[in-house]
Amino acid sequence: MPRPKTLPDENVLDMALAIMRKDGPDALTFAALSAGCGLSASTLVQRFEGKARLVQAALMQAWDRLDRLTLELAKSTPKTPEGAVALLVGLSGDYGGIESYADDLMILREDLRDPDLRARGTHWRNVLSEAIEARFSGVPAAPAGIGLMMASQWQGALLWWSFDPRMPVQDYVRQSLDRFVASFVHASPITVE
Repeated sequence: MPRPKTLPDENVLDMALAIMRKDGPDALTFAALSAGCGLSASTLVQRFEGKARLVQAALMQAWDRLDRLTLELAKSTPKTPEGAVALLVGLSGDYGGIESYADDLMILREDLRDPDLRARGTHWRNVLSEAIEARFSGVPAAPAGIGLMMASQWQGALLWWSFDPRMPVQDYVRQSLDRFVASFVHASPITVE
């Protein structure tokens, strides 16, 4: 079967990310990508210059998708504390099972090594925190900075789930975030006598 002459970058980068998820970032080579997408290794080198640029492009595309999903969930969830939980549970659905989550942590290493990718992570943190914050605008008991606090609680819940993944990740996240929100939204005021 002849090799394809063209393939959109989006498809090539999807294949690159699939290789990194399956076998780790070190397994992504132009030869492996060529075998996966059908383009010649020399064509891929011409497009992406080197492995570092290829990894960065694949991860930037992944960040773009996460940005889009975050904005979709921000538009479709109510501006209530329950909506904040739903937004984060919706973001948790993309992790899949424990193996997928563990593989994604290897990829996170690449994000942390690259200043441009770290900047994308910072941008997403800010967008996510603002979206969560907007869901608490009418809650008088909500502490200042609730958006980043709840995003941090969510990330912690994902990590703790990964050590004991007996229930679906979305269920674990929902339980954890419901308890977090209840600790201040439904708490009785403390009185000092």
